[in-house]
Amino acid sequence: MYVIGLTGGIGSGKSTVAKVLEAQGASVLSADIIGHEVYNPGRPAWQEIVNEFGNEVVAEDGMIDRKKLGAIVFSDPKHLAALNSIVHPRMKGMMRERLAALAQDGVVITVLEAALLFEAKWDDLADEVWVTAVAPEIAARRTSERSGLPEDQVLERIKSQISNEERTRNAHVVIDTEGDLEGTKQQALDAWAKLTARLDANDTGA
Repeated sequence: MYVIGLTGGIGSGKSTVAKVLEAQGASVLSADIIGHEVYNPGRPAWQEIVNEFGNEVVAEDGMIDRKKLGAIVFSDPKHLAALNSIVHPRMKGMMRERLAALAQDGVVITVLEAALLFEAKWDDLADEVWVTAVAPEIAARRTSERSGLPEDQVLERIKSQISNEERTRNAHVVIDTEGDLEGTKQQALDAWAKLTARLDANDTGA
């Protein structure tokens, strides 16, 4: 199975590209979904989080209260680093399991969609990396329109992530999403066509 690691900043169009590739036959594995599962009771990370941050981050239903935890970790870089050191390796293990299961099911190409692909050191799970890139101001405006968050708050979050330049330096494919939706989709389709042609050529020994 061939794995595309798809990453990009907030509001950069990752989900749009993932949907295009899914429509072409790729399977999509979302780090966001795994990120929610890793907090569930019974998962190893759950106990580690409680040990680190105390029972006050546990809601009445036994789930981790993400809002309370967020208030703690986003106010202190040391707390955030501690949480990431618990969660990111656990997520990577879950991703590896899911990818192995997809390969066993005969899936040919899977897209691992992950905003923190590089920061969390998940890029070694992928055979190649695709990056969606857009100017921070445009990404902030799009995200604000979609989520209702003030643009300046979104921009602060974007600036806390690694830059487009850092991502594209390590990318095999860069999709510029500053234009219209159709332009983004066409770039994704073109990159997909090149990839599948290359994989087909390798399969036939050409």
